[in-house]
Amino acid sequence: MYLQCKQSGEIFDFSEVALKFVDGIQTNSFSLKNNKTLRQTIEHRRYLKLRDETEERFGAEMDKTLGKFLLELKIRGDQFYKRFLNSYGDSTYSIFNIGETSALNLKGVYAYTSQDDLVYVGRCRDAIGKRINHGYGKIHPKNCYLDGQATNCHLNSLITSKYHSIRFWLHPLKSDDQIIDVERRLIRSYSPSWNIHRFL
Repeated sequence: MYLQCKQSGEIFDFSEVALKFVDGIQTNSFSLKNNKTLRQTIEHRRYLKLRDETEERFGAEMDKTLGKFLLELKIRGDQFYKRFLNSYGDSTYSIFNIGETSALNLKGVYAYTSQDDLVYVGRCRDAIGKRINHGYGKIHPKNCYLDGQATNCHLNSLITSKYHSIRFWLHPLKSDDQIIDVERRLIRSYSPSWNIHRFL
């Protein structure tokens, strides 16, 4: 199966690479981050702006592990917990990976389609297996936080919302300069709905 994209007279053929979804849907992933306490967290430079209010409101809870504390706030309906998270840190996620060993070490431009609509174009200048299997395809609790990976959280949540219809495609390329150029041109040409329009 192939996906074909055209841009300025050039044709780019993408081969489908099967995604495997495992372990169902995950919610409250942020709550599993339990390697630091609330007290330790607000001393980190990314969280200093929250320190005074946190100490004032939650002084008796400062030695709770961060994830447990934030989940308790969420359950109580206190939206303050979201201030520790990136914009997509309290989304619903899934775990997915590329199982095709022949594709794992390729690099190039990749795309996601949903119901035959091109919804995202991205680039990978290292192994696509690493990008998907250990990046977008598995959201670790630390990714959900201000100092985490908001892009990974965002894309995973979008894929999760469409996982019945999502398909993954790859156009292998060897040159990093070409990878950057092709990604930029395709985003400009197609304006996929999930892309952040960095180049427009």
